[in-house]
Amino acid sequence: MPFTFAECPIKGLYEISPCVFGDRRGYFFESYNERDFFEAGLKMRFVQDNQSSSVRGVLRGLHFQKRHPQGKLVRAVQGRVYDVAVDLRMESPTFGKYHGVILDSEKQNQFYIPEGFAHGFCVLSETAVSAYKCTDFYHPEDEAGIIWNDSVLCIDWESAMQGFSPLLSEKDTRHPSFNTQGNYFDIDGRWIGDR
Repeated sequence: MPFTFAECPIKGLYEISPCVFGDRRGYFFESYNERDFFEAGLKMRFVQDNQSSSVRGVLRGLHFQKRHPQGKLVRAVQGRVYDVAVDLRMESPTFGKYHGVILDSEKQNQFYIPEGFAHGFCVLSETAVSAYKCTDFYHPEDEAGIIWNDSVLCIDWESAMQGFSPLLSEKDTRHPSFNTQGNYFDIDGRWIGDR
């Protein structure tokens, strides 16, 4: 199989490594193959591809959509990023826990984050280009977030950023704190926050 699928400590998250074929001319690999992903049990349908370019220290997140949750297959096309997913599924034994993966364009590894998670990343290299496939369309009116440095989540951004101060958008400085008693998603990633 041209991919290795490694389930992360939080159920539903996967680090995925492709088989890269390289020689003196360069390299080739499949970044996604529906048949192989389906055989591995990852039967998502992607409807949108996004790409962003950022400089060292940029931190984007923590983002999610409520009624239109997005599963994401994330990779670094160029450079290195520390990519983080926070479990917001209320019935999950890892509710409120996070897992981070360093995505590196030299390794070509990817991070699959299903619906029901908040997502964010920070840039570790001089510049980075991140690309991700989404299982639902972007709905600006449905956007939500959690503050990146939430004291309950305790995401260790500092170890990854090695002394660089995070560069944040104005929007990302205004997200609320994580609510340990609040409603977010059910175990299947469906929004229950208005109950």
